[in-house]
Amino acid sequence: MGTGGFLAEPEPSDAVEAKYAADRADDGYVMNLTRVWAQAPAVDDAWTAFAGAAAEAAGLTFRQKGIVVTALAAAMGDAYCSLAWGTRLARASDAPTARAVLDGTDEGLDDDERTIAAWARQLVRDPNGTTAADVDALRRAGFDDRAILGLTAYIAARIAFSTVNDVLGAISDAELRAAAPPAVLDAVTYGRAATA
Repeated sequence: MGTGGFLAEPEPSDAVEAKYAADRADDGYVMNLTRVWAQAPAVDDAWTAFAGAAAEAAGLTFRQKGIVVTALAAAMGDAYCSLAWGTRLARASDAPTARAVLDGTDEGLDDDERTIAAWARQLVRDPNGTTAADVDALRRAGFDDRAILGLTAYIAARIAFSTVNDVLGAISDAELRAAAPPAVLDAVTYGRAATA
């Protein structure tokens, strides 16, 4: 059975059981990060609603979400989301492309995709270092101002999610590592060690 990192198992409730049941239905097990967020299901629900609304405002495809989250998680040194979304990106594209986004080379991405990966990394590394030229690059990549706000809010929400998981000791599940392609596993050499 997984753990909630540095936190105890959440007190049983209908809301907690609903979170666990959703994981079992989707993944076949309860993820460690769910045990963390199940401490306050309403906070988890609010984060999910915010991130979903931001992604919708940005008009992000599943592949674009994969690029954004994989790029920012790797830039943060977050092994959990790097493994989860690196694997999803590998399924949406291929393993070498996912590896390239994890490594920051972005081979296999088109110019517009490289632009959003760079934006995600910029928000992790130096949000005060952004310029009007960076925003203009997003416009050239096909994002209008509403979509740029949505993309930026989505990235910020994902940074917050990763931060909570990392700070509270959530470690990537053994099942998650078992599902990851070797190219993704080889690239994720940072963050907290996975469960056995």
